[in-house]
Amino acid sequence: MQRTHVRHPLVAAIAASSALAFPGLAAVAQERSLTVEEVVVTARRREESLQDVPIAVTALTGQELALRGFSDISELAQSVPSVTLEPTRATNTTLTAFIRGVGQQDPLAGFEQGVALYLDDVYLARPQGAMLDLYDVERVEVLRGPQGTLYGRNAVGGAIKYVTRRLSDEFEGRVRASYGAYDQMDFVGTVSVPVSDSFRLGGTVASFQRDGFGDNFTTGEDQYNKDILGYRLSAEFEPSERLLMRLAYDKTEDDSNPVAGWRPFPGAASGAPVLGDVFDTTAGAAVLPTTAGINGNNSVENEGWMVSVDWQLSDTLTLRSITADREDYTESVIDFDGLAVPDFDAPVVYDNEQFSQEFQLLWNTDRVNAVLGYYYLDAEASNDFDVVLGQLVPGGITAYTGGVVETEAWSVFADVTYELTERLSIAVGVRYTEDERRADIFRGNYLGTGSPFLGNDSAILLAATSDYEADQTYDDTSPRLNISYRLTEDATVYAGYSKGWKAGSFDPRGANLLSPEVEQGFDAEELHSWEAGLKATWWGGRALTNIALFYSEYQDMQIPGSIGVDGDGDGVNDSFVGTVTNAGESEISGIEVEGSFLFTENFSAQYALSLLDAEIKEWIVAGQNVADQRAIQNTPEEMAFLALNYDVPLAGGDLRLSGNWSYKGDITQFEIANEFIDQEAYSLFNASITWLSADDAWLVGLHGKNLADEEYRTAGYCFGFAATSGCPSALGLEDNTTVFFGPPRTWTATVEYRF
Repeated sequence: MQRTHVRHPLVAAIAASSALAFPGLAAVAQERSLTVEEVVVTARRREESLQDVPIAVTALTGQELALRGFSDISELAQSVPSVTLEPTRATNTTLTAFIRGVGQQDPLAGFEQGVALYLDDVYLARPQGAMLDLYDVERVEVLRGPQGTLYGRNAVGGAIKYVTRRLSDEFEGRVRASYGAYDQMDFVGTVSVPVSDSFRLGGTVASFQRDGFGDNFTTGEDQYNKDILGYRLSAEFEPSERLLMRLAYDKTEDDSNPVAGWRPFPGAASGAPVLGDVFDTTAGAAVLPTTAGINGNNSVENEGWMVSVDWQLSDTLTLRSITADREDYTESVIDFDGLAVPDFDAPVVYDNEQFSQEFQLLWNTDRVNAVLGYYYLDAEASNDFDVVLGQLVPGGITAYTGGVVETEAWSVFADVTYELTERLSIAVGVRYTEDERRADIFRGNYLGTGSPFLGNDSAILLAATSDYEADQTYDDTSPRLNISYRLTEDATVYAGYSKGWKAGSFDPRGANLLSPEVEQGFDAEELHSWEAGLKATWWGGRALTNIALFYSEYQDMQIPGSIGVDGDGDGVNDSFVGTVTNAGESEISGIEVEGSFLFTENFSAQYALSLLDAEIKEWIVAGQNVADQRAIQNTPEEMAFLALNYDVPLAGGDLRLSGNWSYKGDITQFEIANEFIDQEAYSLFNASITWLSADDAWLVGLHGKNLADEEYRTAGYCFGFAATSGCPSALGLEDNTTVFFGPPRTWTATVEYRF
């Protein structure tokens, strides 16, 4: 097999996309036979072949993402097994991520992700702005299953790593322009400048613009539009082959319009009809007085800097330091009712910041590969939001919540792989974490459409329902054990155990009526996972097959929810409170398959499949186990992907014709099934035509997505009447159930020039 490398004096990077799952395949002449390229990865913090890594991991290069016309990381979920990635309800760039049934879809301050997202080895503590657009990217890695030893915080379900390009030793750049459906206009420009033999500078600017898929008939603005501007500056100092320093700063501004859901029911009080197009809305929260404090804005600003140092102390020992600081600020309006009337609206402000420091000591010999490390995080997450019920009483009534949750955490970890023989290896890892949470919560009910905190100075305080400060410290030891055996030169089997853990926290909504001990916080969750797999190259090197089987026991899952309550006993819910359930136990098992075939020099195929059995075993409500009435969120039990590619020489370059089909099984949005917001099984069809010049200078592509124009739900709110919508709790007078949808059929034409 041919090995592919990239230049890096200290650590190797992935050099090609995963030959398992995507067309990062190459036909090479080797004893007159066709073979697929071997891919070198660093999923375990060191250089090794993807086929030798004894865990379930998929990797895609920036080149492959460009060839398929990917726009943001959510599209990975169409082709990576057991993965769900989507924008959080009512947002454009807040990420909801699930892997193997583990995730978190509430972006409030007290709740953290169950899937760890990394940008250049920097952990992103908050989901706001984390729906990363794909530019200046070298590769994306998706690691499935608990990664607590090496990747630490909240990698209960797995980890996603977004890695940017290294700067070049020579002056080079690239310019990419795209135009597509709904007046899409994108531009990305990148340049890398070698100032000297040891010092390089680089920068990228990116603009992503698109009209909406629908209209807001109340505000007159587009619905589901895109207005994003981002840039990244970087520098590298490499005075010797043993020392590398990298500095990077990035900033993204998302000024897309607020997104409101489509109503499957008419307005019960206003009589507003059901709209014929699921991408249209009549939501009016952005222009009502309730949003005076943020002027109806819907904006997300996300920025941060990072300094990394790799110092090769000897031929076997490397010291690495990663220092980073990030912050994001969001102003938004959530229109739960989706109507012009202020029946159930919520202006919200998120303000987050974090500082992190990580040290790693890497020891690599012929038979031993070890990583020792220390990690520190100091973070603050805050949110202020009003829940405005403008029609319940004259003048309206508002529940305001202001919550700040501070986190100070540190951990030490070690992971050692020892090759007992040329065929047999054993890996042992452990991580100890101490996580301190401090909360400052205030919640009050006001007479008026909005609180003084978000601009309504005339609001009258009726009652303060929560006003407290609290703190709690959580600690954990997470081990990992893995044994791998090379059956032949081209086949490896492995088996292992790993533990995932996420600290407890505090509900920033304060008034959790179902948990009177709310000031004590909710419990930590943990997952115990056993995995066995096979990684094989066969058919004379022309085919790859990777199989992973796993079984997980998930305990004390942190499930946040929201319910309407009747505060004055008149039979109508007039307040909005949070709930948090540490669901006792669930079991998640499954099989994942990824593979590829290189039939000829021109024709290749890739496939992926996952079959999951996700079942909640214990969920206690009022002393009763209601597990049979609950489901695991955002986890389809079936997923399939098939891609076909045909490459042919044309006009001094290579033309690729490709098409793919992806399938997702039934998806339950929340823990209680609801036919109006849940998504039945569906398929998506995509196709691309791309041409790459022989010197790699020009890339021209035409990409069509969702060619069958499938309407598929990605999220929803369920606060409608039980008699019509089946929602567990109603709020407002309008039968408030709203649904959000994925993109319709689109096309994009792209031209990229590299110099």
